[in-house]
Amino acid sequence: MNQTALFKLSYGVYICTSWDEGNPVGCIANSAMQITSDPATVAVSISRNNYTHKCIEDCGHFAITVLAEDSDPKLIGRFGFLSARDTDKFAETAYEVRGKLPVPEGGIAYLSCKVVGKMETSTHTVFLGEVTDCDVLRSGKPMTYAYYHEALKGKTSVNAPTFAAASEPADAQKEVWVCDICGYEYDGDIPFEELPDDWVCPLCGMGKEYFRKK
Repeated sequence: MNQTALFKLSYGVYICTSWDEGNPVGCIANSAMQITSDPATVAVSISRNNYTHKCIEDCGHFAITVLAEDSDPKLIGRFGFLSARDTDKFAETAYEVRGKLPVPEGGIAYLSCKVVGKMETSTHTVFLGEVTDCDVLRSGKPMTYAYYHEALKGKTSVNAPTFAAASEPADAQKEVWVCDICGYEYDGDIPFEELPDDWVCPLCGMGKEYFRKK
């Protein structure tokens, strides 16, 4: 079976949020789609390893924030590679309550949903959500997963439905440095050792001390 066929499917980049006893939580999702139009219903796939998964089940509601190509990449690093079990992802992330759910700033649209069903797989739950509120927040081009990989050089979280360890080979012609926090790989034209001391990971915002040579 040639699993690279799955790479031909298209994906977006979203932040899926919910409440944890009154505290906002969220994680990155790349598998979300509209299922029906009347009533408007969407589906989102969340790993059972994600703390947000538990919160969606307990709360019964979730919101999807659509990220744009010009959204701050640190949102992806913060919500995609840190766990709400031990990190307050909203401590440095401005948000508003829209449709009774936390919606981080930086997206171009949001959908607030009530869980109306779910489907279990071996690793993920596909939550079905009836849209209770939604709006366009600003103009912008929705970010695709292809753009995230190609333009931002972002990596796939191990909890993502699309994760495949062998799908992202490093450039053998360049020296590569890897962020231990989010997995971002630096292979720029400037040697890593010559980057300014205040240089930070473009995805998660951590300093050079968190990088190791691959």
